[in-house]
Amino acid sequence: QLQASGGGLVQAGGSLRLSCTASGRTFSNNPMGWFRQAPGKEREFVAVINWSGSSTYYADSVKGRFTISRDKVENALYLQMGSLKPEDTAVYYCAARRQFYTSSYPVDYDYWGQGTLVTVSS
Repeated sequence: QLQASGGGLVQAGGSLRLSCTASGRTFSNNPMGWFRQAPGKEREFVAVINWSGSSTYYADSVKGRFTISRDKVENALYLQMGSLKPEDTAVYYCAARRQFYTSSYPVDYDYWGQGTLVTVSS
């Protein structure tokens, strides 16, 4: 139901824009987020956005470099990534939550996309 795209190979300092589109149902009234998982590591929080798009929250490691946004009409979620670093290399997942409030814990999310790989070369 969620499809993430936009990953790829980029040099350090570069930018990428990830997209997440929904099919089969609307997530326009659900909190949504981006998470990532690097090889050998646990899935970690990147950014979340509330149902209206008026409130966002970022992991310290990406604050000031990444921007999460959503288009309720298009039923889509985005992650604009800038000043990319090799440590940003991971599979990035979009997710949606049934509950009203946002959360930075992956376990609190009910719907997940398949992930898109971002590789940042030094």
